[in-house]
Amino acid sequence: MMGFRILFIKELREQFRTKRLVSVAAVFVFFGILGPITDRFMQQLINAIGSESAGMTFQVPPPSLAGAMGQILKNMSQFGIICALLLAMGAVAWERERGTAAMILTKPASRFAFLAAKLGGMAVTLGVGVTLGFGFSYVYTLLLYPTVFPIGGYVAMCLILWWTLVIFAAITMLGSTMSRSAIAAAGLGFVAFLVLGLVVTLPVIGPWSPLGLLGPAQNLALGRDAGNFLGPLLFNLALIPAIFAATWLSFRRQEL
Repeated sequence: MMGFRILFIKELREQFRTKRLVSVAAVFVFFGILGPITDRFMQQLINAIGSESAGMTFQVPPPSLAGAMGQILKNMSQFGIICALLLAMGAVAWERERGTAAMILTKPASRFAFLAAKLGGMAVTLGVGVTLGFGFSYVYTLLLYPTVFPIGGYVAMCLILWWTLVIFAAITMLGSTMSRSAIAAAGLGFVAFLVLGLVVTLPVIGPWSPLGLLGPAQNLALGRDAGNFLGPLLFNLALIPAIFAATWLSFRRQEL
């Protein structure tokens, strides 16, 4: 991959200079803290509201590790996917629009390295966000609950969610490569999110969706039996190379 190292360093610097890395980290940290706090104090908040409002009745489950993990994973997955779409929507489209893609590729750098550096930079940014967000979640859970998540399963859950987010970034980057519009690329990523959200509810094929891995990931974080999800896991591990190959095949035929 000619020029990959230089382009990858360029992408990392750009992620930092444009505040994308800081913004993504801030989103993950905020929702990482919000998850356990919401589960821990929601019942008290609802009871206080209900006691002052006649005729209002709310049923809120008591705080628990399972409830905290549900809040954490829901927030992290939903807003993490939004971050992935925003990071990738203009990855190639904006470079072509500004003419920087043509300028970079006239130097000794291959198109494969150009795309790989971009996906790698986004993966690092999402990885930093996931690490910080779940790190704060773990600390707050430790402070608010008498027990805490088993560390091995918790780390496995973080890795699974990170890979899921990179899948959505790769899908959106494919759209950014196929279209000259960043909005169209974001639209493709959002449609993929909606479709995969429906697929995950279907029997047989649901567990093979990237979002289908979140159920086993949650069980791992809680120290429960995650079941046999090796097949879906391997399928989703292979999904990013497959999407990237389609992105490269599309980009290599384009005129800049």
